[in-house]
Amino acid sequence: MNRRIIIFTIIAMTIALIGLMGIQIYWIQSASAIKEANFRRSVNESMVKVVQKVERMEKNKALAFNQYQSILNIDRHLPYDTFITKESLDSLINLQLNMRGVDTRFEFCIYKPELQEFMMERSSNFRKELIEKGNAFILFQSDIYTSPEYLLIFFPREKQFLLTELWGMLLISIILIIVIVYSFTYTITTIFRQKRLSEMKNDFINNMTHEFKTPISTISLACEALSDKELRGSGEILSNYLSMIQEENKRLAVMAEKILQTAVIDKGQLKMNREKIDIHEIITDVIKNLRIQVEIKDGEIVKKFGATKSRIEGDRVHVTNLVYNLLDNANKYSPKKPLIRINTENANNGIVIIIEDNGIGIGKNDQKKIFDKLYRVPTGNIHEVRGFGLGLSYVKAIVDEHHGKISLESEVNKGTKFRVFLPFIIKE
Repeated sequence: MNRRIIIFTIIAMTIALIGLMGIQIYWIQSASAIKEANFRRSVNESMVKVVQKVERMEKNKALAFNQYQSILNIDRHLPYDTFITKESLDSLINLQLNMRGVDTRFEFCIYKPELQEFMMERSSNFRKELIEKGNAFILFQSDIYTSPEYLLIFFPREKQFLLTELWGMLLISIILIIVIVYSFTYTITTIFRQKRLSEMKNDFINNMTHEFKTPISTISLACEALSDKELRGSGEILSNYLSMIQEENKRLAVMAEKILQTAVIDKGQLKMNREKIDIHEIITDVIKNLRIQVEIKDGEIVKKFGATKSRIEGDRVHVTNLVYNLLDNANKYSPKKPLIRINTENANNGIVIIIEDNGIGIGKNDQKKIFDKLYRVPTGNIHEVRGFGLGLSYVKAIVDEHHGKISLESEVNKGTKFRVFLPFIIKE
């Protein structure tokens, strides 16, 4: 996929995501404002009813017990404690609020601003909040001869109550935002992963073409030489060409087997023949096969078997390939005089194989991807080394099949160290 198209797609998706989240936040704010307005309206309606009820209670009391004086002093109300108690007022307010769906804690008081006097109050813990933040409702508006008195009400948990009212919408909005963000992230990750896989696939095809081209060309030349009548009479030359064909044919078979092994692993069809195997014995055999290749580069392989127990349950062929791949990589990626150290030790009911080289090393960014299929480090002299990028992914798969662990430590131009842990017994 074209890089510009990818960048444009990401920018477009980012703008769309920001737009959707902005719309979602706007609707939440609008819903919150509507809820708050409804809350204020319900409180106002409730408190108007309370004020009317209080005034009616005072008038009934005055007419019943002091009718003549009440008529003469129509604009003066009785003291509050003569016709209503704090508990009665509390119940009245609570009843009116509940009727309109306002079910949250409240504080109230009757306050006379002129004297700064609290004539009745539910508690004395919220006086400041009642005066500064409370809703005020004037009492006895017809009493024109005295300074006004106010019924104040304050909701300490107003925000929590409103959030509770919006909880369903908020939960749905949060879930939708999370889904959108996750989908966006997953899509972008998938795009980059597919792009990387496409590049790796192209590299693999190129590498495979070059890898197969050399032995095929060699076999072709040998066949042409053998078709020459003058060479047929020479037994030594004939033997050399036949040997060359056989070696190149084996090389082709090994490369084809690597590709087939990867296909089997990908399909989850890898079968292991479990048996008791000796790791030290396997390492010794692999070193024998690789020693000549290392010595050609004027290098050496140093082994140190520190493990006292070296027999494990595993597949001999696959474990042999595991050790061979790691040692072969250590040799291939050590351009000059490779010094390869292979040690063993026991730990956690298993054996640890440590393979260390003095090669070109692996950068930190590449270490995270080194076990990915088809991945080859794209820096340094690594392009001069032949391969498909299948070796370490195969090693990781074999270690996983044995329920083991593999890790590496590496620094550019200072070498690489692999640690492979294989348990004595494979637990299901």
